[in-house]
Amino acid sequence: MSDFDAIDSLLDAVGHEAELPPHQVRRELRERARLSKAQVARALGVSPSTLSGWEGGRDPAGEARTKYAYLLDGLNAKLATEIEAEPAEEQPVAAVTSTSSPVPGQDEDDVELLAVPEPCVLCGRPAEQRVAGFAQHLDPSDCQTTPVETPKPPPTAPSVQAQEPRTAHSPRPAGRKDTVPRGRAFQESSGPADLIHEAVHAALAEHRGDVEAASAVLLKRAIPDAMRLLDETRKGARYDVIAHPQIPDILRKQTSKGADQIWEARPKWTRTELPPGKHEVTALDINGAYLSALKTHLPLGQLEHSTGFAHDRRRAGVHLITPPAWDHDAVLPNPIGQRDEPGPLWVTEPTLRLLLRLSGPKHRLCKPPEIHESYTSGATENLLEKFRIALKDARDTAIADGDELTLEYVKAMYSKFVSTMGESNYNRELYRPDWMHIIRSQAFANLWMKALKAHDASLTVVRAMGTDELHVIGDWRRVFPEGRSVTEVKVKDAYSAGTDAEAGTGEEQ
Repeated sequence: MSDFDAIDSLLDAVGHEAELPPHQVRRELRERARLSKAQVARALGVSPSTLSGWEGGRDPAGEARTKYAYLLDGLNAKLATEIEAEPAEEQPVAAVTSTSSPVPGQDEDDVELLAVPEPCVLCGRPAEQRVAGFAQHLDPSDCQTTPVETPKPPPTAPSVQAQEPRTAHSPRPAGRKDTVPRGRAFQESSGPADLIHEAVHAALAEHRGDVEAASAVLLKRAIPDAMRLLDETRKGARYDVIAHPQIPDILRKQTSKGADQIWEARPKWTRTELPPGKHEVTALDINGAYLSALKTHLPLGQLEHSTGFAHDRRRAGVHLITPPAWDHDAVLPNPIGQRDEPGPLWVTEPTLRLLLRLSGPKHRLCKPPEIHESYTSGATENLLEKFRIALKDARDTAIADGDELTLEYVKAMYSKFVSTMGESNYNRELYRPDWMHIIRSQAFANLWMKALKAHDASLTVVRAMGTDELHVIGDWRRVFPEGRSVTEVKVKDAYSAGTDAEAGTGEEQ
């Protein structure tokens, strides 16, 4: 780019932001050009989830907006030029409902037969069916790993805002380089698990084996690396992640430093009276609490309001309930945590499901909660499952190898991922405060169920705190396996309590 081109671009940008077409047209332009989200995101230096937000209605700002507008403008001009050069013949209907047998477990209405093959989202080769909105092969044996060129259908003119198409010599936006903008650390990889190992090895190599320096770098970039890992594990997934939906006011902070209206049911309970005698109390540490909590029912799309007492297990979100009375506080914590104010409160999906479970015929520990209104969306429990497994496998390998650097890096990835997906300046790529509350509440619910398991096995539950601290009296090893994996527990502290002994509390979080 010449100096005059750069100046022209700068002058063009002064006084106004680059214009963007409606969000529906943005996606249409990309798909008409046969470009994947990953390709466009890599060229713009953002993640696919950020691009999803832009195609869903959120507008970028600053340099990112300028680059995105330049890309869309160029695609529009290119597609319009191709139409003029090669007039499209009348085409049959692009997609019709397939009469072939659907994939096992797949709704027949989600399968479409394509008149013009499209690239399979799994292997890139031509596929004649679209499943749940994604082109893919119904028969897994048809998927191949080597991508080939696919027939390109005659383009049709997308409807965009009226504007002058760019010429081949139009100046590029100021600051744009000929090379692809550098994104986060992970660009190409052979699999999700390799992303973590490659990042650790690269950090060690960059700092010549200095573990402390490598650790500082890895912890600093744990959030963007977690987002890159999420993008990798979402490839070929049936559901799109809506990264920036409209959020109801109850999920917004009431003040800049305040909180929203969601109650997470965090346990903070200590037994008021122990059985007679002197006892040895063991404080157990629950491993990977937030990592395990990634397996939970998460709403996929924008939350929709409803009223009534029924609970739809196919949906998830937040609910305004009147919680039932709890008559077992002497031996077990209240499932909604320690709450002083009576009356209705907004709780998350895991808390509601826990209360419904405890009120059911198996436990009968309380009455069902009264549901007044809800904000929910269609849900799945496996939305983050591949992401969770990739982190779990890396954690297990690090523990087996005695690799504390990778272990701390993995912990930072999943803990910061959860804590920054709400209103945070550290993660602008994913704004899902509903997910943040749900995952945290799932961790609390998981701890509560471990307390119930100990109680049912005749252990005396002494304390339950946060996500990972459970104090018990008795032979806990016959109830919980000991170790460092996420399915095991380890000893955090041990102390004496009861008659003729000063009651300790163990180390608090």
